[in-house]
Amino acid sequence: MQTQLDISKILEAGKIASELEFERALIADRKLRVLAKEDSKYKAVRKKLRDLIAAYENKNWSSGSRITDKKIKESDLAEVIAEKERQFILKRKELIRKKLKSLNLTQQDLGEILGHRSKSYMSELMNGISPFSLKDLIVINRLLKIDLTYLIPTFLAPADKMKIKNSLEKLNNPKLSEGNFELA
Repeated sequence: MQTQLDISKILEAGKIASELEFERALIADRKLRVLAKEDSKYKAVRKKLRDLIAAYENKNWSSGSRITDKKIKESDLAEVIAEKERQFILKRKELIRKKLKSLNLTQQDLGEILGHRSKSYMSELMNGISPFSLKDLIVINRLLKIDLTYLIPTFLAPADKMKIKNSLEKLNNPKLSEGNFELA
C-alpha cells in the first residue's frame, strides 16, 4: 500500500487518479512552494503538479461534473487520510532532526550515510516529497535508534480495512476475529 505521495510517479502517469492522490498532491504543492524558494529546480516540478491538480479539479469538481454525496464523502475521507499522512511525516521529520542534533549530525550527513549525496534529494525525503526506501528507514532505525513505528506509517486505508474485515469474516477463525486484529 502506498502511504505517501510519490510525485515522480504522478508526473510520469501524467494525471491524478483518485481523491487521495489529489489531496496528497495539494499538500505536496505547498511543500514544493517552500522548496522552490531554496532550489529553482522545484519550480518546474511544482508547475507540472499544479497543472495536474487543475486538470483533476476541472474534470471532477467543475460545475459541469456530477458531484454526488458519495463523491463528497470520498473527498472528505481522502482529506482526513492525507492530513494524517502529513502529520506523520512532520513528526518523523522532527524526530529524525532531534536525533541527528543529539549526535551532532546534519541532514546532509545522514544523506551521505544513506548514499544520497544530493542535499535537495534529502530535503525531498525529509519533507515527504519523495518516499524513503525501506533500506533508508532501516538504516535510520538502527543508526538513530528510532522505533520503526515512528518511521513507517502503520495505518491502513479504509478500502484495505474493509478487504481485511471481509476476509476475516469469511475465514470465521476466532483467533483472527476483528476484535483480535487491530484495523485502526
